[in-house]
Amino acid sequence: MLIAVAVFPEVEELDFAGPWEVLAAWSRMAPGDGVEVVTVADEPGPLTCAKGLTIVPGRTWAELAPVDVLVLPGGRGSIAQLEDPAFLERLRDVAATGTLMTSVCTGSLVFAAAGLLDGRPATTHWASLDHLARLGTGVQVRPDDRFVDDGMVVTASGVSAGIDMALHLVARLHSVERAREVRRYIQYDPQPPV
Repeated sequence: MLIAVAVFPEVEELDFAGPWEVLAAWSRMAPGDGVEVVTVADEPGPLTCAKGLTIVPGRTWAELAPVDVLVLPGGRGSIAQLEDPAFLERLRDVAATGTLMTSVCTGSLVFAAAGLLDGRPATTHWASLDHLARLGTGVQVRPDDRFVDDGMVVTASGVSAGIDMALHLVARLHSVERAREVRRYIQYDPQPPV
């Protein structure tokens, strides 16, 4: 199973790093499950994220083999994707192959702009819920859900919800037991101090 986590200039760090941590931990702790997790971007070489972190993607879209799961994070950089016909077409093409399409935060806005959320329930970062409602056709906005699984499309609300969504993916694609093992491995037990 090949899982690609998209990255791009001004991507929100935790939007991609949270799901990456969960999914890569799954891959490492259970190699027999046959999971490979990669990052993918338009161009090779370093890119700067929303809060200033510099990362180097593992593959370009041109190098990427067909994927089973795509994770599209959000961040300021997703604003450019909303108006990029080539990127929106790429998403439609990936979805058409049967890839499980997942998003975190404002990544769902890009899915909506591509028409992938038409008539579907979805969520996004609380500050972008109204924008999500205006994109696509008949998007059923779920403002109170951490993530929404609608079969071949899964959307997560803001930032840390991507961790919850990724654990859900492990449970869905393997088992609840494996997801619990991964959660324990990464010591994820959210109890905010404030």
